[in-house]
Amino acid sequence: MSDKKVLVVFGATGNQGGSVIKSILSDPAATQEFRIRGITRDPSKPNAQALAAKGVECVTGDINNKESLTKALTGAHSVYAVTNYWEKMDHQLEVQQGKNIADVCKEVGVQHLVWSALIHVNKLTNGKFPNVYHFDSKANIESYIRSLGIPSSSFMPGFYMSNLETMFNPSPEPPNAYTLALPMPPNTPLPFFDAADDTGKYVKAMVMKRDQVLGKRVLAATDYYPAEDVPKIFAQVKKEAGKGAQFVRLDKDTYKGFLTQAGLPEFAAEELYENMAFMDEFGYYGKESLAWSLS
Repeated sequence: MSDKKVLVVFGATGNQGGSVIKSILSDPAATQEFRIRGITRDPSKPNAQALAAKGVECVTGDINNKESLTKALTGAHSVYAVTNYWEKMDHQLEVQQGKNIADVCKEVGVQHLVWSALIHVNKLTNGKFPNVYHFDSKANIESYIRSLGIPSSSFMPGFYMSNLETMFNPSPEPPNAYTLALPMPPNTPLPFFDAADDTGKYVKAMVMKRDQVLGKRVLAATDYYPAEDVPKIFAQVKKEAGKGAQFVRLDKDTYKGFLTQAGLPEFAAEELYENMAFMDEFGYYGKESLAWSLS
């Protein structure tokens, strides 16, 4: 046990962190190399206790408190870190949380920080889409990590397939066909990714192939699919419910109107509009190929 490297996983009971832990524990080679320390808000909760029963060391760690992080990260060889912008919808807070993690990783001598990052949309689009805060904040943290000289690599999750559960719904008008309505052309390429199943596959490969990925970005998506293919695939899988499934391109005001009616504040509606709109012209990953990452 003592000879194994300690892999610290943030968000141990969440989709991304939980996927990493599941993938490591299911691979005999990975469990021979690493033992897992899971960061969770409350180790006494049932989900954390279930991980502990599988041999995961569950500890508390507050990303707003460096002292707490120092205790959680001391002795770590590798770290998988992720923050959640949408919890507070405060990009400045998220950047500070990421910097806290980076500072402590530097302080305790972490040998591989895998950061869950996203592309800097404002820079990619030359200022055309300046309000995609949940992308840009993670990109700013990535830059900060690199500035500290921490041995690191970036895990870049693709377009969450789980988001389709709220985006893809029956039309309110007869014949009530399932409709994916987004503010983008129908042929916009979307790099799909399943956080609960895919995160662990990529991150496990990254921590076990450290020398190959240091200083690099791993684009975590299975492939690029045109947006209009989503209803087509749904129709193939769900023969009855999928009848008439369609893609509809929305204009900006209509799309934002749906979001504000659902309770989102105006700035968040603008953010999500720009999030969708930039992908056609500039590409989710800046039109980069997935080939190396998949290899």
